[in-house]
Amino acid sequence: MTRHHAPEARPRAPYFSSGPCAKRPGWTLQALEDAALGRSHRAKVGKTKLAQAIDLTREVLRVPDDYRIGIVPASDTGAVEMAMWTMLGARGVDMLAWESFGEGWVTDAVKQLALEDARVITADYGFLPDLSQVDAATRDVVFTWNGTTSGVRVPNADWIPAEREGVVICDATSAAFAQRLDWDKLDVVTFSWQKVLGGEAAHGMLILSPRAVARLESFKPPRPLPKIFRLTKGGKLIEGIFKGETINTPSMLAVEDYLDALAWAKSIGGLDGLVARADANAGTIHDWVARADWVANLARDPATLSNTSVCLTIDDPEIVALGQEAVAALAKKMVSRLEGEGVAFDIGAYRDAPPGLRIWCGATVERADLEALTAWLDWAFEEEKAALVA
Repeated sequence: MTRHHAPEARPRAPYFSSGPCAKRPGWTLQALEDAALGRSHRAKVGKTKLAQAIDLTREVLRVPDDYRIGIVPASDTGAVEMAMWTMLGARGVDMLAWESFGEGWVTDAVKQLALEDARVITADYGFLPDLSQVDAATRDVVFTWNGTTSGVRVPNADWIPAEREGVVICDATSAAFAQRLDWDKLDVVTFSWQKVLGGEAAHGMLILSPRAVARLESFKPPRPLPKIFRLTKGGKLIEGIFKGETINTPSMLAVEDYLDALAWAKSIGGLDGLVARADANAGTIHDWVARADWVANLARDPATLSNTSVCLTIDDPEIVALGQEAVAALAKKMVSRLEGEGVAFDIGAYRDAPPGLRIWCGATVERADLEALTAWLDWAFEEEKAALVA
């Protein structure tokens, strides 16, 4: 492979981290000037902004009217934990995992909650589990819609019956606002602000179907629940949580940033505009992968390719022949070189994933920046390969 000079075109915004993700185009600190700083979140101004965040979330995501939406502590992790600790144990549960975060939910169910009837269905990085094994008709189900650390997503929710006895808990943190969720098939949906909309971290969203609410009000978990996990009182849902009366104190600065991101989402066409941008962004990377001779998608089935967290492996024959340590070393050096050039930040594979690259393609990223990035990726690979095999 012939070496060449560094590309001239540079990404305008070299932020391709998979979380926290790039801010929306044109964002500045001035967008947060109306934040209710120094005010109580329980004051009228605080409650109004929190309720507005819930209402705009419903509007942009097209959440059904009879689903509750709450702002909860500890990001997406906190939201998933709340659902698992308050709902699981009423019946058997199928736990799905094909990357690190799904594996984390499995650990919670099996080791922390010690559920007696937890069936674990897994797949290696790059693949989906056999969804035909899932009994979503009679058992609870916990799964991630989009595997953030593997770049593998479920193509649809056809494997979940509309009529079912259990609850389906879906971690949608790198899918919400970029992929279309089938609300009729999901009873608990969670996500965080810092993914597709590029908001600030710390807060999570918990969305509950009527079936999930019925579970909460009818099932008493056989375990102590910390205060921040308690969603019921006296056997009834604490409705205030889903009207902006948060369990703990939220950052009103982060709330303002989320409101700004939601307003931007509406300005580009809402969910349709967000999905279209993510699809076009991911398409830029996938088209480049098809042309390149040294890189491949970690996701093996094109139907499962993520349009947000695109995970890549190095499959150059000369490098692969040197072994996984060489692959990992080359990927690490590429990441370092590109960061040093100021053209790509935080694009290394997740620590538990196979060595490679991970490029965020959510809606807040500009397609032109991804187009410029591909030339830099080729350049960095050629430079580092030449040094490795010299």
